[in-house]
Amino acid sequence: MFNRLRTVNKNYALQLAAIFIGFIVFGISENVKGPAIPRIQYDFTLDEQQLGSLLSLNALGYMLACSFTAFLTRKFGVKLVTLVAFGSMVLSGVLIFFSKSYTFFGASYFLMYIGNGMLEIALAVIGARIFVRNVGTMMNLSHFFYGLSSTVAPMIASGLITVSVYGHILDWRGMYLIMLSLCLIPMIPTLLSKFPGDDAADGPRSGFRELMRDPALWLIALILTFGVVAELAVGGWLVNFLEKAYAWQNVSASGMLSAFFLCFAGARLLLGPLTDKIGFNLSLLLFAGVSSICTFIAVWGGESLAFLFAAAGIGIAPIYPTVMAFIARRYPRGSESAITFTVTIMGIGSVIFNYLIGAVTQLVKNTYGAETQIGLLRGLQAGYGFIGLCLLLCAITGVILYRYLAARKELI
Repeated sequence: MFNRLRTVNKNYALQLAAIFIGFIVFGISENVKGPAIPRIQYDFTLDEQQLGSLLSLNALGYMLACSFTAFLTRKFGVKLVTLVAFGSMVLSGVLIFFSKSYTFFGASYFLMYIGNGMLEIALAVIGARIFVRNVGTMMNLSHFFYGLSSTVAPMIASGLITVSVYGHILDWRGMYLIMLSLCLIPMIPTLLSKFPGDDAADGPRSGFRELMRDPALWLIALILTFGVVAELAVGGWLVNFLEKAYAWQNVSASGMLSAFFLCFAGARLLLGPLTDKIGFNLSLLLFAGVSSICTFIAVWGGESLAFLFAAAGIGIAPIYPTVMAFIARRYPRGSESAITFTVTIMGIGSVIFNYLIGAVTQLVKNTYGAETQIGLLRGLQAGYGFIGLCLLLCAITGVILYRYLAARKELI
């Protein structure tokens, strides 16, 4: 009995290592792009709309991966899928390093987001399977490691870009190679772990048709979409905004992005127990509402209120893990299908909204004068204000979900 308990504890420790380190490298891969994007834009001579198109194309790769990962997980197991996700991200780092043309770079970047999408579903499935108590706390703790790595990733990336090796500057290509190679590390505990399989939960599983008839799932998918679009957009646009709107140096702008993720990581570490206490539904609408207010004030309040860009991370942070905890609690027999559905909707939203952010920025800039500083400033404000709008829509959808479930006495 003692040996069996020790084996179980050892396997659980390996599972936790795989999921926690997995979220660390996931956060790195997602958020090193902040310092790199201005240089990518310069090297390939992209305007803001083309930049938005690039991010939206990669969100499409992310969405495609999310659409087929649950099927692969059921067929081949979450362990193999997780290993493939890590491996594809390492490979994309190698391809990005050797990319010289925009087409080759775009394809390599697309592959990275395929890996990101697969990893997101795999980690969510692992979490839904192994966290059976204090789901909100454990989901937020897992995603804390994403926030932790996201905090330091922009600063490390900014530093690596300027590092010289044997007389050659690493630049953004070398930075991506080094940072994505870190995905080799969580492959070790993943290989050594045994994960609960499809037979972990007894009884029939909820299928897509049954789940899609539930209005709550559509609403939670919209909440996830608006929240994650805002989260990812900050990583892609904040450094660009501060450098071009306020003429900040890259190190200072990257520092603000790191401050955002510091607030982000702290919120996930500290607010998890709060979500369990006050309920997932109430948490979602409150956190999204606070973040939308912070974002709008930061955008239109001027440079002196730029610190609110970072403060917005406090409310954005719990949205994703709280949605995953909600799904694990509401759909215990069909969590994989529910996660796939919500994340696929999120992927579609990311494609659309990333493009719209770039398009709105370019449109307003042209309206005020494409070659003028005021045109650039107003364009950037409009584009980043669109991020605040996403958070406001997230809060409004949270209110609708709250009222829908409250009327049926199904609040979680």
